[in-house]
This record gives sequence, C-alpha cells and structure tokens, in this order.
Amino acid sequence: MTEPSPAAAVSLSDRPAAASVIAECLREQATAPPRSPLARVFGRTPLSSESQAWYLGAIGELEVARRLERLGTSWRVLHAVPVGRGSSDIDHVVIGPSGVFTLNTKHHEGKQVWVGSKRLLVNGQRTDHLRNAEYEANRAAQRLSRATGMPVAVAPVIVVVAARRITIREQPAKVLVVTESQLVGRLVKRPVAFAESDLDAITDAASRPATWHDAPDLEPVDLAAFEALRGEVAQARRRRRMWAAALLLGLIAASFVPLAVLLGSLGN
Repeated sequence: MTEPSPAAAVSLSDRPAAASVIAECLREQATAPPRSPLARVFGRTPLSSESQAWYLGAIGELEVARRLERLGTSWRVLHAVPVGRGSSDIDHVVIGPSGVFTLNTKHHEGKQVWVGSKRLLVNGQRTDHLRNAEYEANRAAQRLSRATGMPVAVAPVIVVVAARRITIREQPAKVLVVTESQLVGRLVKRPVAFAESDLDAITDAASRPATWHDAPDLEPVDLAAFEALRGEVAQARRRRRMWAAALLLGLIAASFVPLAVLLGSLGN
C-alpha cells in the first residue's frame, strides 16, 4: 500500500496568514548587519532594504486575515496558498455562499490610490495590479475546476490596505477593488452562488496543497521570530517619534528666547 506524501496529508486550512512573505522577510533579515547601540537609541529601523518590502507585505496580509475572521461559520478562508510550479502564492482564498474569491493584498500605507475601469494608479503611477489579480483568479478557477470535476468560477479581489486616500472613479469590470474596512461587507452582500454541497466539495479540494501546486512544499514558518522583529520595528518607530517630538519642543522653546529678549528690551 502506497503511503500518502506528507504534502498530501497537510491541509492548507492550517497554514498561517502571510506565511510565504514572512518566510522571505526573515530570510532577507537574517543577512542584515546588527544595528549599533547609537542606531538603536535614535530609532533606526532594524529592517534591511531587502527585507522591508517583504515586511510591509506581511503586515498587510495579516491585517486582511484579521478582517476575514469576521466572516461567519459558513465561510472558509485559506492563507498563503502556494500555486503553480514556483514560489508564487495567493494571499487569501475565500470560499463562501457568495462564491470563491482570490484576494490580493496591496499594502500602500500613506499613498494615494486611484481606480478606474482599466487601471489602478498608486501616487499617479500605473500598476499591474488589475491584470495580475485577474490572472490569479483565472488560474485558481482552472485548478479548482479540475480538482472538483465541476466548473468553479473565481472572482478576483484587490484589498488596498492603509492607503491615505483611495478614489474609485469606476470599479473594473472583472476585479473588485476594496479597502480593508470594506472587504467583509462587500463579500457577504453578494448574492448566493453555491449550494452547500458544492461548497463542501470546493472547500475539500481547496484545502489540499496538491490542488494548487505541482510540487507543494509547505516549509514551517517561524512566527515567533517575526513577532520579535515586529516588536523591534514598533520600538524603533516609537523612538523616532520621541526624538521628533523632542526636536519640535526644542525648536518651539528656542523661538521664545528671542521673543523674550525683544519684550524685555521694549520694557526697558
């Protein structure tokens, strides 16, 4: 009797959110030189230039995962789903009465996002977000349809996290663009698309790594190391803010000295 492969026995429902980007972030961060004591005092970020993009991506995916916890018990959510043959993954796959969705998280903290029917701009620059999201959903539909033996439509969603402002002039025809705060409401308000029996079959297929990836290898992720790094980043940010506040107070105090001298001379 042939033993099942370890990958076949693993369920993607157990995979933590942002697993892939966390792993890449920690790999890049492992080569970063340690900060000097002075750099720590002044709040220089511990992130290297190579790890910073992965870190921000992980923070965005974790925030979306937190929002998705508000979905009801009739919904299933998978995170960091490896797909294809290489290292690509889908940030989140959401399965529920309203349909199947692939979620692509875009962490654009402090930036301005503009959405039109055929393009998405970040600070005025064109992106490939819409095209990539549509491709991702089409690939997911092909793999789920093959695994279940029935046609499974998949809707692509782009979730914009922490943007300073998002302007949606017109929703694209094939891709839903929402903010993290809008996400859950927009998903649950869509009309029912699947019967419960179909949902069970889709969920079962979607939970198997082999449905998505030709050679799935779900390496463990050191979540404790990432949380420690996250704490260091937060501490560095607090110290930078403290120094900025101290500098501002110093400038304000310095501006009162000439004024006091002037008032004193006038009094004489």
